[in-house]
Amino acid sequence: MDSLPLHLCILRKSSALINRSHAFFHSIALVAMLYYRASSFSLHATTPSHLLNWLLVFASELFLSFVWLLSQAYQWRPVSRTVFPERLPEDRELGAIDVFICTADPKKEPPVKVMNTVLSAMALDYPPEKLSVYLSDDGGSSLTLYAIREAWRFARLWIPFCKSYGIRTGCPEAYFLEENEVDQFVEVKEKEKEKEKIKRKYELFKKRVVGACEGVSIAGHDHPPLVEVVRDDDTRVDEDSSGGHPKIPLLVYVSREKRPSYSHRFKAGALNTLLRVSGMISNAPYVLVLDCDMYCNDPSSARQAVCFHLDSKLSSSLAFVQFPQKFHNLTRNDIHDGQLRSVFEMKYPGMDGLQGPMLSGTCFYIKRAALYGNGGEGIGFLYNSVLEDYFTGFILHCKGWNSIYYNPPRPAFLGTATSNLNDTLVQGRRWYCGLLQITLSRFCPPIYGLLRMSFLESMCYSHLALLPFASFSLWCLATIPQLCLLNGIPVYPKASDSWFAIFSFVFLSSLLKHLKDVQSIGGSIQRWWNEERIWMMKSISSHFYGSLDGILKSLGMGEANFTPTNKASTEEQTKLYQMGMFDFRTSAMLLAPLVTLVIFNMISLVGGVARVTVTGGWDKLFGQIFLSFFIVAANYPMLEGMIARRDNGRIPPHVTIWSVAFSMLILISGSMVLALHPMN
Repeated sequence: MDSLPLHLCILRKSSALINRSHAFFHSIALVAMLYYRASSFSLHATTPSHLLNWLLVFASELFLSFVWLLSQAYQWRPVSRTVFPERLPEDRELGAIDVFICTADPKKEPPVKVMNTVLSAMALDYPPEKLSVYLSDDGGSSLTLYAIREAWRFARLWIPFCKSYGIRTGCPEAYFLEENEVDQFVEVKEKEKEKEKIKRKYELFKKRVVGACEGVSIAGHDHPPLVEVVRDDDTRVDEDSSGGHPKIPLLVYVSREKRPSYSHRFKAGALNTLLRVSGMISNAPYVLVLDCDMYCNDPSSARQAVCFHLDSKLSSSLAFVQFPQKFHNLTRNDIHDGQLRSVFEMKYPGMDGLQGPMLSGTCFYIKRAALYGNGGEGIGFLYNSVLEDYFTGFILHCKGWNSIYYNPPRPAFLGTATSNLNDTLVQGRRWYCGLLQITLSRFCPPIYGLLRMSFLESMCYSHLALLPFASFSLWCLATIPQLCLLNGIPVYPKASDSWFAIFSFVFLSSLLKHLKDVQSIGGSIQRWWNEERIWMMKSISSHFYGSLDGILKSLGMGEANFTPTNKASTEEQTKLYQMGMFDFRTSAMLLAPLVTLVIFNMISLVGGVARVTVTGGWDKLFGQIFLSFFIVAANYPMLEGMIARRDNGRIPPHVTIWSVAFSMLILISGSMVLALHPMN
């Protein structure tokens, strides 16, 4: 008789039906819209400039329609999964797990926060003799080394406490903030007494680490290698350990050699170093990869992942189990879309119904054997892009490996989302640069992956590969119709024309489908509106610059760089984020395009309304007036930041002045081009 299954996979039939129905009707509308553009070509070829504007708008709509079509692969077959870890074999039959945690800069990634992640990994509900934790310190900082030694001393108390009382929150910082954590021991006085003792020890641990931060230098890109298996210091035996040696996982500190004259391959290089070091020490068959701020929130995640890896029908081809990235510091409205809803609530469940989700950089349990002979320069993670996760996952799927996406009821991992605009834009710029590095290489997903994986899976990878180019199309649609509006030139059908209904349907269909997706996970209309806004902001700024970076680097005109996301935020930044207000303190280069386009669309809106009020033409210019109004309304916080706000997070006046100048330059030069004589 067959043993009971370790997991179940359930097709979301209602979601699939809604998605496919929407795709069908939306596709018909897009075909009709593009037919209108092609069939009315001759009507707009009156001057070279008019023809160019028409072609640019048509090309932008055509490309965005194609990108949308590729994105429907995510929607085709969404699934959800359930696991049964209680059906796993005995502990002695489970495979060992190595945990890889990467940090690079103790200034941006505070050591106390990093050590909380380390401690939470050591507290996983897994046999301690089969669990090893490796910390990669790319900064080569003596502070991080000191902090991990202190973390080991505290772990001798923390791990037994967690095991004895069934503590689910293995991160001490998070646990002590949960004053009312519910568990079966909540009424036990002994536990409360022990908790207070551990809390005092934790505060002492934090005080030591924070105190050591003062005046400590960072080696950065020039330091020798160091590997240290962290052990007890015989000269500093903790008085509360009672001389015992409780079983806790192996803890290893790794700082690879870095020299300014050699490429260190960023995070991929750090992970491959851990892969080699762990191969000589513990050599576990499974590896959990975590960002330094992504602590383990559910100690059972290891057993949940093993439910898939031990499944006889999956194990031979299963490369990794991807968990969603979730965050503890999100506000209800989430003005930066820090939760990455479209990725972890829409795209990954859809890909899970195909060949599996992409690799997401953190929160995944990967089979060590899957990494041997694939990436880097022989084994490990690929080096051709700063997005080593996306690239490595792509190659694994091309080689026939599958993956699993599991989103448990209790978040398995919790991290720190970006809480200010600067970090959001810098992060987006890095991601889109990495995407385009792969797209412009010989591994271009639409070509390389087409015959190497399932067709729908290749559509998903192709969608992300081509998405950076969408920023150029959005720039066209944010400037050309508006410039034509100011000069009385229509680029959309008359409002009274039946063709206008097609354009309206495409616009409303997209917005309503997005609203439905947001509300399906309990999101509000305000969150939907915030997602619309931040999508525009990122597309025009960080995604545009990231695409330019990727193109230049592919042409050999720039060097790859990796800027870690800042995990430390000031009290003022946190307060603004919690109030739902943008902190516009970012580089002028990232901010100026946003401010320029908002000002330009405001000028277009006011000038266009004034034109049609005086000379008439509401019917033929209504589409362009509405487009300008929509852009201005969605980006109202930027107008507020320019005019009404007086706090430190407002848009700097010099950026506003320069943006007004750029807007006038676009307006004047564009109007001069549009005034060219008709063609013969």
